[in-house]
Amino acid sequence: MTAIRTFVGGRFIDPEPGHSFDKTNPATGQIFATVHEADADVVDQAVAAARAAAAGWGRTPVRERAAVLRRAADGIEARFDEFVAAEVADTGKPVVLARELDVARASANFRTYADVVSAAGQESFLTDLPGGKQALNYAVRKPLGVVAVIVPWDLPLLLLTWKVSAALACGNTVVVKPSEFTPSTATLLAEVLADAGLPAGAYNVVHGFGATGAALAGHRGIDGVTFTGSTATGTRVMQTVAPRVRPVSFELGGKNAAVVFDDVDLDEAVTGLSRAIFTNTGQVCLCTERVYVQRPIFEDIAAGLVERAKALKLGNPTDESTTTGPLISQQHRDKVRSYLALAEQEGAKVLTGGGVPELGADLDGGSWIEPTLWTGLSNSDRTLREEIFGPVAALIPFDSEEQAIDLANDTDYGLAASVWTNDLRRGHRVAQAMNVGMSWVNTWFLRDLRSPFGGMGMSGIGREGGMSAMEFYTEPTNICVAL
Repeated sequence: MTAIRTFVGGRFIDPEPGHSFDKTNPATGQIFATVHEADADVVDQAVAAARAAAAGWGRTPVRERAAVLRRAADGIEARFDEFVAAEVADTGKPVVLARELDVARASANFRTYADVVSAAGQESFLTDLPGGKQALNYAVRKPLGVVAVIVPWDLPLLLLTWKVSAALACGNTVVVKPSEFTPSTATLLAEVLADAGLPAGAYNVVHGFGATGAALAGHRGIDGVTFTGSTATGTRVMQTVAPRVRPVSFELGGKNAAVVFDDVDLDEAVTGLSRAIFTNTGQVCLCTERVYVQRPIFEDIAAGLVERAKALKLGNPTDESTTTGPLISQQHRDKVRSYLALAEQEGAKVLTGGGVPELGADLDGGSWIEPTLWTGLSNSDRTLREEIFGPVAALIPFDSEEQAIDLANDTDYGLAASVWTNDLRRGHRVAQAMNVGMSWVNTWFLRDLRSPFGGMGMSGIGREGGMSAMEFYTEPTNICVAL
């Protein structure tokens, strides 16, 4: 039985009696670890440690901060297999996915922000004044201070390092609250950052449930909050932060659309759509749950996606041939199954899936669900309006470009969309018409880490990535000098 401990002020600390909870492997349903739960007092200690470290780390020269980040990237790679094993045990995702996506991106995140902060600059303005005089205006950027980093369970290490690397690059210190479902890699990262030379107190980890997150977000010593997770939880975090008027960066839920035109390469589109629907068992905020297909190729796309869904291999996450893992928990499976029932009540036709697979005694205790595709639904149905966060999608036909744009934009969310067409002009035109933060053409989940990342509407506030992250994690001070 592994013990996953809270990390405060550069050291692991033991919990008070009774302040622990069990961690279950979602693939098997078996308990494999005990997690030390942080109460409000421990959160207070973590914020105090971060506050004590903030001045020193914030004054550390940029080149030295970048060097620490690059050593952290090296440290992740040196312990690559440990991170993979921890991520697979926490999430149940296939080992191939954890290896190629989650852990590979973790080291890339640190290197990216080391490069971005090293190259960052500020504008300056020479202002002409009456009488022939001039003034020079320039800005300097200062760290926010102590940042609360609250991350979800779908891509826990990827999203954790995405936020932490940017915050540290800008000279902030952090208190991290990972999901109670995925505590392991945040704890392992504490060891890597300490070995990389990050000062004690600059990175702290508090484990727990909603009460721990609320104590952190509402703490008076926090200077900003970055959160990725559900829209409902983001709303509560905003309410907690609002009385103190602290900056927030939110990447929230999505009900992402794909628009498929009849001039598309069918195999390319089916391959890309299958990835967009089923990657990580549909548990990625960017996954596609609404697929609008131009009518002449509707049956072809549907048949192709059904074939790909049936070819997915659900099984032991440590098996190299496994393509699809379980859902994160039994509670989440109950939620997804409630939408499977709702879809049928709303008149959906199940093309494939719709149930719980039988995988044998070793795995039947896990949180498994069949990849599912529907037809027969419309935008007025709840199934097409509410985020499900599972390996599910509805296929809906359309006739014209204008209709497709209207259907795709008919949502309260605005995170991501994809457009599939061989017409270059149409691709640009429709992608720009999507009311989302990220719009892909003939691809999905591909982007430059320097580009803006975030959503509109109920999908979030603010942007991360490159200089967008620099703008959130720092405060500019303008200096005006009369010459």
